[in-house]
Amino acid sequence: MVLPASVGDTVRPPPATPAKRVRRARILVVDDEPMVARAISRMLGRDHEVTATTHAREALERMRAGERFDIIFSDLMMPEMSGMELFAAIGAVAPEQAQRVVFLTGGAFTPAAHSFLEECPTSTSTSRSTGR
Repeated sequence: MVLPASVGDTVRPPPATPAKRVRRARILVVDDEPMVARAISRMLGRDHEVTATTHAREALERMRAGERFDIIFSDLMMPEMSGMELFAAIGAVAPEQAQRVVFLTGGAFTPAAHSFLEECPTSTSTSRSTGR
């Protein structure tokens, strides 16, 4: 089978534009599940400087030592020190850093966690727990 020759103009791809350089952010990941912390670190690590820990107290010690981050991803429900407790402690140690906390959860909501997210000044969540 032979295809007929094109009679119109040849379609040329648009010229390549240089990739926009993204500013490397300093990101802290706090999650008691090591695989979750590693997965987030891998996703963001190519473009950003990522520090991950599985212990909220270690994250707090970094703040006390003067480390600062552009964004802090924290699991909400963790043993020993919850994300809610970490948020309060960061607010006492480095209030400007508390504004940079983004909460993550696998959906294990307690009534206290649900209430916290409803009242948290940095929360923009519009989802509501269905109780399922």
